[in-house]
Amino acid sequence: MEKRFLAPAAIADAMIGVGKGKCSLKTSQMLLLGIFAGAFIAFGAFASGMISHSVENVGLSKFAGAAVFPVGLMLVVMCGAELFTGNNLITVAYLNKDVTLNQMLKNWVLVYIGNFIGSLFIAFMIIGTGLLTTSGGALGATAIKVASAKVSMTFAQAVIRGILCNILVVLAVWMAIGAQDFISKIWSCWFPIMLFVLCGFEHSIANMYFIPVGIMAKANAQFAEVSGLAADKLAAINWGTFFTNNIIPVTLGNIIGGAVIVGGIYWYVYKGCKKEEKAAA
Repeated sequence: MEKRFLAPAAIADAMIGVGKGKCSLKTSQMLLLGIFAGAFIAFGAFASGMISHSVENVGLSKFAGAAVFPVGLMLVVMCGAELFTGNNLITVAYLNKDVTLNQMLKNWVLVYIGNFIGSLFIAFMIIGTGLLTTSGGALGATAIKVASAKVSMTFAQAVIRGILCNILVVLAVWMAIGAQDFISKIWSCWFPIMLFVLCGFEHSIANMYFIPVGIMAKANAQFAEVSGLAADKLAAINWGTFFTNNIIPVTLGNIIGGAVIVGGIYWYVYKGCKKEEKAAA
């Protein structure tokens, strides 16, 4: 019977090859594929708001949004794009000395910039569509409330939620690498991503859509009124808090969860231990 998946140790080997391939991309490729990934994640983010904003039951509303959001990572993995949070797994190749620190950081920085451009582009486009007027402006109001919640966390909360989020995101990528057919890759992406959204963890690239679209939506008097937020809460949703209260701490958390915890531990378990054994022998 044909084997349709890789064992964890084989995934580690495959991930090293993936990391080398990502670091060998040209600067233009990293940027353009990063823009695509940011846009793909933003599509999933918008759809999650569209399906969940009118569901009154809190649990069902969260699950509805979480069920739709994973399409973003599916597009990234199967259509081909470069996502910063998933690329945190390049540390497996780095720790194995197959790529240099400069190569890894170059990929992270360029892809991160591309992700931001793609996410912001879709946020501007969504504002232009007029779709936030859905349900009498309730969808626009929801965008504002989501942004408000994301810039109202403490620094520590944002870091911790970022750690927990990217543990699940890179595990989704890890499983997708091990899956050998499209259907398996889809389910590999869906379950962990659904889980992190349902739990309320923080994804830096998704927030590059969620918060900017909220900042732009609050300029609409109808959306701001329907949101029911006080003036000070609305004022706190701005480009400064976008970076200081969310993007910076969440990105740090994402790196810790994806690059250090999952990438580092899996490299040590499946590759590092063998090197230690050879050295001892």
